[in-house]
Amino acid sequence: MDYFLNKIDKHLDNHRSLDQNKNELKRKLNDLNGLKEDIESRLSSELQPTKKLKKGVQIWLENVERINGEIQSLDGRIGESSALTRGFHAKDVLMRMKEVEEHIQQGKFCEGLVVDNPQRIGQVLSTSTLSGEATKLCIEEIWQCLMNDEVRKIGVWGMGGVGKTSIMKHINNRLLKETHKFDVVIWITVSKEMSLAKLQKDLASKLDVKFSGNECETTRAGMLFETLSFKFSRFVIILDDVWEKVSFEQVGIPESSNGSKLVLTTRSLDVCRHVGCNRVIQIKPLAEEEAWNLFLEIVGGNILNIPGLEPVAKSITKHCAGLPLGVIVVAACMKGLDDLFEWRNALKELSLARQSVNGLEDEVIQQLRFSYDRLKDQKLQHCFLNCALYPAEFAIREIDLVHLWIAEGLVEEMNSRQAEYDKGCAIMNRLINNCLLEVPTETENGRCVKMHDLVRDMALHITCGTPRFLVKAGMRLTEPPDIQEWRKDLEKVSLMENWGLQLPYPLEILPPKCPMLTTLLFSGCNIQSIPEGFFKHMHGLKILDLSANPIKNLPDSIVNLKNLTALLLRHCRSLEKVPSLSKLKVLKELNLEATSIKEIPCGMENLLKLNYLNLNGIGDLHEIPDRALSKLSCLQDLIVGETLISGKDVGGLKKLEILKGRFFDLHNLNAYVQALHGREEPLEYIIRVGERGWVEQINTRKYIELCGCNIYTN
Repeated sequence: MDYFLNKIDKHLDNHRSLDQNKNELKRKLNDLNGLKEDIESRLSSELQPTKKLKKGVQIWLENVERINGEIQSLDGRIGESSALTRGFHAKDVLMRMKEVEEHIQQGKFCEGLVVDNPQRIGQVLSTSTLSGEATKLCIEEIWQCLMNDEVRKIGVWGMGGVGKTSIMKHINNRLLKETHKFDVVIWITVSKEMSLAKLQKDLASKLDVKFSGNECETTRAGMLFETLSFKFSRFVIILDDVWEKVSFEQVGIPESSNGSKLVLTTRSLDVCRHVGCNRVIQIKPLAEEEAWNLFLEIVGGNILNIPGLEPVAKSITKHCAGLPLGVIVVAACMKGLDDLFEWRNALKELSLARQSVNGLEDEVIQQLRFSYDRLKDQKLQHCFLNCALYPAEFAIREIDLVHLWIAEGLVEEMNSRQAEYDKGCAIMNRLINNCLLEVPTETENGRCVKMHDLVRDMALHITCGTPRFLVKAGMRLTEPPDIQEWRKDLEKVSLMENWGLQLPYPLEILPPKCPMLTTLLFSGCNIQSIPEGFFKHMHGLKILDLSANPIKNLPDSIVNLKNLTALLLRHCRSLEKVPSLSKLKVLKELNLEATSIKEIPCGMENLLKLNYLNLNGIGDLHEIPDRALSKLSCLQDLIVGETLISGKDVGGLKKLEILKGRFFDLHNLNAYVQALHGREEPLEYIIRVGERGWVEQINTRKYIELCGCNIYTN
């Protein structure tokens, strides 16, 4: 009887405490779910494309879902129980409460939620705002195709400037952020000058496949095929701006049925058909209202307050034919104008341009030309045109482009090189703000800029007239253009980034006759020698860039280029000697970084207008002789790295703004400091005193390092 009475008392206690324990369990469960929400919020920032969820975190999240379900089920059973049987669930409530408490303790994850995922490959891309309901529907249609395992090849087509690339960049980023269905998401820009070798090289760099350089295209295709087939379960490869048929088999991309995807953007429906796309999606221009809303978003809705301006602005928008690129560029150059006569004049200019062209793509180029014309300032226009000297889709370093403008004389000459650079950056911002340049990447070494392919086409179209350019950059040339293409009225020639380029011997016998040529860019080619007479008829040449070529010797005739202001030989690692520079009286920039010269060029002391000298990374050049620099009174940037310099000589350079070099000892450092005579020190200096051991990356503008010096103190 006592046994049964104890059981009844315990059951009654359980019955009485059940509601209290249920409330406590509910409170702890709320704490657990709150912790789960916090962890999911952290995941949104920590779970990047190259990261994956820790297994323990994944199990914890799954267990929280399980616990929620089990407690909900327990609540249901308790609710259905009679007054007599409710107490039997007290033990279950206490067990669940203990489990919830344990999970709260386990959910701290102080060491982070994610780990590196070596299998996950992808790059988040910079994007612009998309407009239009039709555009959003296209994005969702493409997304559904990517999620559908039966769709393997997707073609996205439409005319230039309609927004294909912008849409696919959003898709690329969404794939990386919203789904882990694919191990690999690769973006490759193909463009007009497509080659199988370049496509394979670009794909290999994304997959971290190493080519030795000696393989044939078939072997490379096999290496890529093997990597994509066996190393990754599923991939998405996006080929942007495809102009002609691509054989995926020859590239090395498997056409598998495991859910992997191939997506291409193109201006041609035929390309989609030729490569066998089983889903084709056309991107159409914006509707009239959508184009108007986009125009207002950029130019500012306050223009509607100006009497009589709205119908003019709407007419201008109609001229953009619903193409986002055209709307953006035209609106950007009209932003801030509040005089009705300027808007009417702009409408007239656009109307005349439209009447002078045939074909929709030509019409788009004329819309872009309108924004170029509205720059008004001729130097600003020339700065823009210079961007077209670089290859298509090329990420141009801001510092390189500004230096080119300075060398060209497009940035007005100032007392300070830093001031000139600042002015160049201001010009670049003006071009960016007018949507004539894009900013695809921001790196530790500064931003890069890029030209949209249609904007570049427009720039090259302009340079068919005045000024006249010859641009065949990045086109995989093995020989220079025919002699007929080297016209007498050429002003600028760019053959950069043609790695197989050679200058054959006949050019010495029949050299180009270009007396008006001012700029010649040969950087990043494979030029090993230059015929002696190649520069014979280029007396007006101001800028010669031969950087990153395996050239061994420069022709002696280079000394006759008396108008040369910039000689750029950076990373010509085989170059051991430079001819006498004594006749180059107006030379302002000399870059011999990372060459193999063993002594400073003869006649360098005569370069009285030189303001930039770079001798960094020359291992065999141990010392600059005394008084070799003392006459270079205009020198503003002196970068010599490990090479020894005289403190007294450098101290006499009164305009020096940047100094990077090495003094032999403290005596030289003291001589430099004393020679300053109370003048302001350089804006930036990295000075090493004593033994070799140059530090390339230093996160400060002013740095002095003493290494192996004898320092005596009392």
